[in-house]
Amino acid sequence: MSRPPFLALPPCTRAYQLATSRGEFAVHDARPPAAEPRGTVLLLPGFTGSKEDFIALLEPLAAAGYRAVAVDGRGQHESAGPRDESAYAQGELARDVLAQAAALGGPPGTVHLLGHSLGGLVARAAVLAEPAAFRSLTVMSSGPAAISESQQARTRLLVQALAAMDMESVWQEMQRQDAEPEATPAELAEFLHRRWMRTVPEQLMATGRQLTAEPDRTAELARVPLPKHVVSGAVDYAWPVPVIDAMAKELSAVRTVVQGAGHSPNAERPAATAEALVRFWETLG
Repeated sequence: MSRPPFLALPPCTRAYQLATSRGEFAVHDARPPAAEPRGTVLLLPGFTGSKEDFIALLEPLAAAGYRAVAVDGRGQHESAGPRDESAYAQGELARDVLAQAAALGGPPGTVHLLGHSLGGLVARAAVLAEPAAFRSLTVMSSGPAAISESQQARTRLLVQALAAMDMESVWQEMQRQDAEPEATPAELAEFLHRRWMRTVPEQLMATGRQLTAEPDRTAELARVPLPKHVVSGAVDYAWPVPVIDAMAKELSAVRTVVQGAGHSPNAERPAATAEALVRFWETLG
């Protein structure tokens, strides 16, 4: 579970519901000080995550001249979603991303897409469905196929618990099983609980199953003539870093390893992560 380092939105950022052809989605929209952005970035969070996971990236990206829009996908945190697992099929989530990109304005093919973890798999599906909709693709802490075997086992247990228990009971059980709980400030602990309770359980069940059964679509993505960037921390519990390295090589992607970061470079080392992202986008003109 990603833990944002802080929760206060930077002054350049506005929170609102983005209206799209597929409904409304909660966003944090950071605008650069200049009148005309150098580009627009759409940021997709991971499993159990939300737009707040990118909160530390917003100001540095805006300061570099980019409009950065972090979104809650359907059923995540502050975006509504139905109590129906079929609504969270990966194809449905990919179509949501295409609608979000279109709603941000500008000509098609101008949005830089970034997906973290599960968001990377959804971003890949959106690009494969309609590559011309995007200027580039960045996958962060996301791999070529299903998550590691140990994480598959944990995720299957979570899906089973969600099918049998209410969200509060599952949360309390997760807290009890956390053998080494992190020292979490009270405000952040309250947010993490609130975010969990606001997430639709069917969204978690459907996407959890996707994480345990995702096929390897690397070769298919490699054939898409879109600039690609693969980012991870120096270690990763969901996909081993050597697996991410191999995927990047097959994609002929720019590869960035953020030293001192684990599964969430966006939250753990935001300055270095933002610098790497901007460096990649700047090469594209």
